[in-house]
Amino acid sequence: MFSRNAFNTFKQASQNASKRFSTQAGSAKSYNVLMGAAAATAVGSGVSLYYLNKNSAHANMEADGLHPADHPFPQKKLMGTFDHASIRRGFQVFKEVCAACHSMDLVYWRNLVDVAYTEEEVREMAAEYQYTDGPDDSGDMFERPGKLTDPIPRPYANEEAARAANGGALPPDLSLITKARHGGVDYIYALLTGYCDPPAGVEVREGLNYNPYFPGGAIAMAQNIFDGVVEFEDGTPNTASQISKDVVTFLNWAAEPELDERKKIGVKALMLFSTLTVIALWIKRNRWHTLKSRKVVFNSPKNWQQQQQQKKN
Repeated sequence: MFSRNAFNTFKQASQNASKRFSTQAGSAKSYNVLMGAAAATAVGSGVSLYYLNKNSAHANMEADGLHPADHPFPQKKLMGTFDHASIRRGFQVFKEVCAACHSMDLVYWRNLVDVAYTEEEVREMAAEYQYTDGPDDSGDMFERPGKLTDPIPRPYANEEAARAANGGALPPDLSLITKARHGGVDYIYALLTGYCDPPAGVEVREGLNYNPYFPGGAIAMAQNIFDGVVEFEDGTPNTASQISKDVVTFLNWAAEPELDERKKIGVKALMLFSTLTVIALWIKRNRWHTLKSRKVVFNSPKNWQQQQQQKKN
């Protein structure tokens, strides 16, 4: 109701202004200036609101965390796809660094086949871990090497064990982490590379670490990404930024493994519907023109006007 009343008030004021300007000399020019100023104000207000929304600075910024910068991940582009070499390196980083605390319950060994590794390579990696299976013929559980159908192993048996090993903090599962956090891959990358000393006047209690991108600024996870913490088998420079970029790419793939295929289907759908649209326009112009251009003519009978006049009399 309020928005409707405001719109009606603005409409009436515009009409009154246009009438007032129309009665004066040079009314057309004045009216155009008024409308141009109104349009410029509206566009400027919209741009300002968009900028403030994307780059908000407010007193509660530390509580919400810094807004991450936009990083040029190739899969973020409209027609971009995953860098599968980066996915392979990212899984290596996850296995050697992140898997000590974080789980990936929704990712199975078979998901890595033909994405970052061959089937034989995945079988060998899965066999390095022992999984509890059973029961056997005697009703007992037993340990066996991992298979392609097994999930990525958890670092802890349950939530209580995870909290006990991390000072009461629960390391989140990373299967969907890039979709579960505002900012996606940009936020995760900024978080991994954003550790620094707290500024003057900011105190971080013992057991926590300062990271301006984390809401509140104090995070239980210590910095784990450093230069040289992982040796890549393909010779890629193992700087902290490269390691962070690769593990974020892997986590993004884990959250959206269908991204490449979805974009391929999208391109096919655009081509199909574009073709159907052209065909529909051609049919409309060349098959319906006889109906659309048909003219109905009424031919009055002889002496029709005299008959109508006699009826009136």
